[in-house]
Amino acid sequence: MAESAYSFSLTTFSPSGKLVQIEHALNAVAQGATSLGLKATNGVVIATEKKLPSMLIDESTVQKVQLLSPNVGVVYSGMGPDFRVLVRKARKRAQQYFMLYKENIPVAQLVRETAAVMQEFTQRGSVRPFGVSLLMAGYDEHGPQLYQIDPSGSYFAWKASAIGKNMVNAKTFLEKRYSEEMELEDAVHTALLTLKEGFEGQITCHNIEVAVVGDDNKFKVLTAAEVSDYLEEVE
Repeated sequence: MAESAYSFSLTTFSPSGKLVQIEHALNAVAQGATSLGLKATNGVVIATEKKLPSMLIDESTVQKVQLLSPNVGVVYSGMGPDFRVLVRKARKRAQQYFMLYKENIPVAQLVRETAAVMQEFTQRGSVRPFGVSLLMAGYDEHGPQLYQIDPSGSYFAWKASAIGKNMVNAKTFLEKRYSEEMELEDAVHTALLTLKEGFEGQITCHNIEVAVVGDDNKFKVLTAAEVSDYLEEVE
């Protein structure tokens, strides 16, 4: 009961030192579809479930993986509308950097700026935390990079990570399968096997999304045909 008394205030700490609204935001993330990412020696892969609530929805209009700049992309678990707001802000920052310096924004800097926006929404009234966690993947002069950003605004670089409904089992699977020597092709296979492990029903090229960024510095969402080919290889 002591914690619940503070659950309606974003800016008031509970006696245990928590901002309870952030805990609720993390619960919203945990209810979202599973997303994951792996860093390889020559690139990064991110993948996510894309289960539609109705067969009548046009699947081409549902996109969970988004491009932020030519060499950086992002996937989310949690609330889609919140994700769209963050994508718009991140794209604007990336474009401002490009207009000023005539080069793509470094991955770590874009992560830091996006995390700062999320943190701002945890320290003042009349707003609420974003109900999403992000996996941001990119490639720059420092090589392949994978970051996770949480509703609190905290962020960490990861070799492999998972967020969403099945994240505990997915991380356990990744810990067993991940190798720092794996290349991008192997990372894609491992990502698909991880999604398949906790997937309810039949996994197909239509109910998942996969994207890669390699040493060519280009972030690319794989087509349904490309995903289908990879799925055949992991059967």
